[in-house]
Amino acid sequence: MLLCVKNADVYSPAPLGRNDILICNDRILAIQPDIDGLPQNCRIIDAAGHRVIPGLIDQHVHITGGGGESGFTSRVPELRFSDSVRAGVTTLVGLLGTDSRTRSVQNLLAKTKALNEEGITAYCLTGAYEIPSPTLTGSVGDDIMFLQEVIGVKVAISDHRSSNLTKEEMIKLASEARIAGLLSKKPGVVHMHTGSGRQGLGMILDIVKTTDIPIKHFRPTHMRKMLEDDVVEFAGLGGYVDYTSSEEPDEKSQEILDVLARGIPEDHLTISSDSNGSMPKWGPNRELIGITYAKMTSLFGQIRSLVQVKGLPLERALCFVTQNVAQALEIYPRKGCLAPDSDADLVILGPQMEIETVLAKGQVLMEEGKVLKKGLFED
Repeated sequence: MLLCVKNADVYSPAPLGRNDILICNDRILAIQPDIDGLPQNCRIIDAAGHRVIPGLIDQHVHITGGGGESGFTSRVPELRFSDSVRAGVTTLVGLLGTDSRTRSVQNLLAKTKALNEEGITAYCLTGAYEIPSPTLTGSVGDDIMFLQEVIGVKVAISDHRSSNLTKEEMIKLASEARIAGLLSKKPGVVHMHTGSGRQGLGMILDIVKTTDIPIKHFRPTHMRKMLEDDVVEFAGLGGYVDYTSSEEPDEKSQEILDVLARGIPEDHLTISSDSNGSMPKWGPNRELIGITYAKMTSLFGQIRSLVQVKGLPLERALCFVTQNVAQALEIYPRKGCLAPDSDADLVILGPQMEIETVLAKGQVLMEEGKVLKKGLFED
């Protein structure tokens, strides 16, 4: 199938100016001004006056639902395919959270496969908050090696809901993920839910400084103001740091700008949504006093806040949810940019930076604000 997006103001995420984007099946063939001589069967989308950006990459999504901290009724529903479409997310990484009793790696892998079949690109992580890590094959390394969609392992640190793993346990886990990643040509990430505990990133910084495990394998997420010193040190050593988008994004945008002002490498900062994960509110004695859950739409909402409220240039803000994430997951330039031979994942923005049209793998999933494709059992 041939499709041409005409007259677009293209951000790759670097600004390329007005161009046409020619797509064949699931790949971009060309980006250049005034592509002509198109066959009659080529579909045309006129994007005049619109900005076109790469599809967003969300590397922290509870695709099977999170929650459970307030009993069985607090289990968050799983992600719907249309949730991803509306959010402009064309690539994601699914994972488990606190609850690995009523959720499983088997369930997670099945949902990951379903999302791929439905039309976006999905990966997942084995493991959960706890140690030993729940797996499908019985081994973290074997899950990464032999399950196509599995690219690393999830674990929790510095959190009262974690297993309080030791330095030695983390070294062993990271070493296993690294070797399996090397053998299977995957990033072998150790994706770390980082809570608000006293330890912060202290143990991880110690491991990076005292072992030969490359820092690229350690991926702390949920960075926040109280961790700013750790974030600066970790990123300064070459690590990737991941912030979680917020439904009230301006405060989080300021945190991001503050840490950038301290000189961390801008290409090592990423943002994810924690979509469908629980957002519990804890009292002074770690008692639960409230709970809700995260929405994927907050991801681009965070980018809008950085651009429209804080004045960050669009091309810089976009990197946090496109190019930087793709490079960290070792899928760039197939993902994370708009370029010839890249996957045809793109989002067309309206005049107020609203998501209007979404293409994934060359298929139009949403057009002018109307979702064209939903999951099999969605209303």
